[in-house]
Amino acid sequence: MDSAPHYSQHYGESGFWRKVKHVAAQVGAKILYPALQLYFMMKSDQVPVKAKTLILGALGYLILPTDLVPDFIPALGFTDDLTALLVALRTLHKYLTPDINARAKDQANKLLKQ
Repeated sequence: MDSAPHYSQHYGESGFWRKVKHVAAQVGAKILYPALQLYFMMKSDQVPVKAKTLILGALGYLILPTDLVPDFIPALGFTDDLTALLVALRTLHKYLTPDINARAKDQANKLLKQ
């Protein structure tokens, strides 16, 4: 019997949107906006596959239910997630376009109003 945790249900489109809605409700735009910027970069045909692997790593860390710093810890819970997102954004900043920023901002505003 396999005792390793199975995280496959957390990954993919539905896992991402579940986590993003949870993050929006808990911490707002501080983490939501960079996550959405990376998400829309991931969807862009202009971003090379090599860059998308870094995006997958950062977004995967956000989605992962077990973190270096557990999300339920007040004021600290999402700092490791935010760090992963910001490192990826800083590394891939040349792929951020006005369209990606606008789409991320629009989606963040929609999620924060829910």
